[in-house]
Amino acid sequence: MIRMGIIGCGGMAEAHQQAFLGNDQVRVTATVDTDSERAQAAAEMFSHARAATDYSTVIDDVDAAILVLPHHLHHPVGIDCLEAGCHVLLEKPMALSEPACTDLLETAREYGRTLMIAYIQRFNPIVEEVKRLLDAEAYGEPFQVSIWTEQLTRYGEGHWALDAEKLGGGQLFSHGCHYIDLLLWFLGEPTEGTHTGTNRGTPWMEREGTSQVNLKFENGALGYHFGTWGARASRLNYRIHAHCTDGLLDADLTAGTLWGLDPAGHEEQLLDAPPGKHVERQLDHFITCIETGETPRTDPKSSIQSLRVIWRLYEAEAEGRVADLSGCGLEE
Repeated sequence: MIRMGIIGCGGMAEAHQQAFLGNDQVRVTATVDTDSERAQAAAEMFSHARAATDYSTVIDDVDAAILVLPHHLHHPVGIDCLEAGCHVLLEKPMALSEPACTDLLETAREYGRTLMIAYIQRFNPIVEEVKRLLDAEAYGEPFQVSIWTEQLTRYGEGHWALDAEKLGGGQLFSHGCHYIDLLLWFLGEPTEGTHTGTNRGTPWMEREGTSQVNLKFENGALGYHFGTWGARASRLNYRIHAHCTDGLLDADLTAGTLWGLDPAGHEEQLLDAPPGKHVERQLDHFITCIETGETPRTDPKSSIQSLRVIWRLYEAEAEGRVADLSGCGLEE
């Protein structure tokens, strides 16, 4: 039985809490939030949990912790947990700078702890099947993948995510990092790319609330991501199109369906999965990595690579040029 602490009990933490309720390998022993009422409400979901407003007061009561915090707190709190001997499941993005990310990676290695980044889409059964089919070239050689994420996200006045410095950027860094990670997972090493962002339509955002990314990869394939937090309506919602030399993979992540289309116009439903965040599958993988020492699927090295891509895209956008994305992978 792994004693688990939940550090940060708002927003995304609520989805994680539901996964813990259904897992008999984990016992939640601590819930932490600066809002004492929110910490207490989370603790009441679990029979063995005690609430706290300061994680340092309960860190000795847990073997592992999930950190669901404002982005600027990922590094300091993550370091404290790892140095205390805790395994850490850290919400994305990993940290706000490359030195901070590297510090987390090296601290996890030094203390022999599992550090896993919560890129939850890699545990979506639809996404897993897209990856399998692309690798197997089931519809031929993939040459272009597009990912759309269209939603309305508007934080209340005073929320930390309205501060670009605490968020780490805009919509691309905060949410689009999921889909840059997927494009790299699907297509390999990027060589160049561009980002165009705007807060037109999302005036509450200090930086971009809407972004478009174009990537080119070593194998010649192209990747595209469009993301917005300003969608007042949508038909695409969350969708992936993977164009291959023998057809198309069409993944509707909102509905939980995957279709294959061939050049003759025939289509086949390849998978029907329950829609949702699939946090329970992510949690199962985290537990397996703790117990076996297996490297997490969403390990810190790949997370640093995808953030390097975003940082280089931001820099090139500011300078009005195409970003050189070669060598973004983390060298030992």
